[in-house]
Amino acid sequence: QVELVESGGGLVQAGGSLKLSCVPSGSIFLFNRMGWYRQAPGKQRELVADITSNLGTNYADSVKGRFTISRDNAENTMYLQMNSLKPEDTAVYYCNASPYFGVSSWGQGTQVTVSS
Repeated sequence: QVELVESGGGLVQAGGSLKLSCVPSGSIFLFNRMGWYRQAPGKQRELVADITSNLGTNYADSVKGRFTISRDNAENTMYLQMNSLKPEDTAVYYCNASPYFGVSSWGQGTQVTVSS
């Protein structure tokens, strides 16, 4: 199973920005789809955004217009640029990667806290 390493979380004031990164242990070309999920305390894990190998993207309604997902094949990294952050964006954010064959992998999570 591939290891995914997330970084970039932290504490930010409402209206601020953060950029999350996810680096797989193998080549990013192995993955048909990659995505970001989040889980707030007492809530189920939910999809935030995902991106396919041909760069098609999908966003949760709650983050449309504020978050941007991208993948840089040269840097072997997937990103989530988060702007205009709100307190309700507070959660642990997880990277997920689905290969063309086999099961998907999860990162360990990175905490994002938005203060009001």
